[in-house]
Amino acid sequence: MEELQSALKERDLIVCTLPEKGRCLLTTRDFYPGEVIISQEPYVCVPNKSSGNRRCDGCFTSSNLRKCSACHVVWYCGSTCQKLDWKLHRLECQALSRLDMDKRKSVTPSIRLMVKLYLRRKLESEKVIPTTATNNYNLVEALVSHISDIDEKQLVLYAQMASLVNLILQWPEINMKEIAENFSKFACNAHTICDGELRPLGTGLYPVISIINHSCLPNSVLVFEGRLAVVRAVQHITQGAEVLISYIDTAGSTMTRQKALTEQYLFTCTCPRCIKAESAILEGYQCKDYQCNGFLLRSSDGKGFICQRCGVVRDKEEIRKIASEVKSMLDTVLMSSSAGNHQETFFMYQKIETLQRKLCHPFSISLMQTCEKLLEILMEQQNWREALAYCRLTIPVYQRVYPGFHPLLGLQYYTCGKLEWFLGDTDGAIESLTRAVDILKITHGTNTPFIKDLLLKLEEARAEASYKLSSKDEYQGLSYTSLRHS
Repeated sequence: MEELQSALKERDLIVCTLPEKGRCLLTTRDFYPGEVIISQEPYVCVPNKSSGNRRCDGCFTSSNLRKCSACHVVWYCGSTCQKLDWKLHRLECQALSRLDMDKRKSVTPSIRLMVKLYLRRKLESEKVIPTTATNNYNLVEALVSHISDIDEKQLVLYAQMASLVNLILQWPEINMKEIAENFSKFACNAHTICDGELRPLGTGLYPVISIINHSCLPNSVLVFEGRLAVVRAVQHITQGAEVLISYIDTAGSTMTRQKALTEQYLFTCTCPRCIKAESAILEGYQCKDYQCNGFLLRSSDGKGFICQRCGVVRDKEEIRKIASEVKSMLDTVLMSSSAGNHQETFFMYQKIETLQRKLCHPFSISLMQTCEKLLEILMEQQNWREALAYCRLTIPVYQRVYPGFHPLLGLQYYTCGKLEWFLGDTDGAIESLTRAVDILKITHGTNTPFIKDLLLKLEEARAEASYKLSSKDEYQGLSYTSLRHS
């Protein structure tokens, strides 16, 4: 712990323990929006497993891949990544090669992550892989597991997974109970590694990043540059303040967020947003007078919902009936979607949207999520004009749900800008891409390939607009000259 504190001190950070929260990361100086607070390479990581989208174990790219000729499980993009990973993969390769081919195919990323954890610990103890103050197995041991809070069904699953790890490693002295507890640590502490557009690539364990606590109103954001985890400030964080990130999508209602946090991370959030009564606009119903645009709160007698703007009461039974119909259709559309019927899925979501617009306030999260589904389907169908319409509909809700410098708001502006540019609205594209840059340069920095590509797009859009303007001026000048000499 002393070595960790010393290393963090150089980064103007300190680990403290609070009775109600456990360990937390505090600043010892002010940090400002866009500043990197801390970054860390993974202790262990694995790419996601997908039959149609393999990834390099070293850098997570999906280009120029070749399968390991011995284990036939791991892929690399070239000799550089393979050599860098060889000390660890040499042992993993031997272990996986002992399995028959069918069992190898059934090895999940979670199982591989655990196998790599124990192999790295072994190599550290043998001094084959060096340890650092911020990346060593002692930090993994210090992570909270919540094993005593897990139900019996989950414990049985962890025991089964531990048996498979034991089968792969075949170490006589291995502690099965410890493996099960480490799986519980993964559930609470591992992070999904994403690309610049927040698309999941894999899973990694970052012991120091895992010290950072959650808030539904975070002052920092976690993004990834390849496998490197980077935490940047998105607000002015004063000296002595706690660094906070969000573990979940904060667009959900208080009830939805609390449920996700309790089920996945086994704690109840007490951030200001969860303690304070959250905005009924984001969670609730709208006035039955659609011209009013007010939002509803339940009446004191519980028989209806009262508009907070005009006072009109909306019948409880009317709301229940529409809400029930929406829920029924959502259940049906999930079945249709899993069956691969995209056209039927699209029409169902359109019907759901129509019903929700009768029931929900325009800033409702549930309505926004339906619009997002329709946007996703339209993008897949390459119906760019309709996709742009839905993208623009979501922006005002994103602004409320993701205030300030939030990567999801920046990425929505980015999507909007790309669609506008493709459809010939250069001025609209410049405005949207500029807003995307203003946000994403804070959350992502300015040196990543994604941001560099975004800046290039903005520069090209501005050049195109300038060319159109100069061409228009030149045409008008020629027309004026022609008129004078006619």
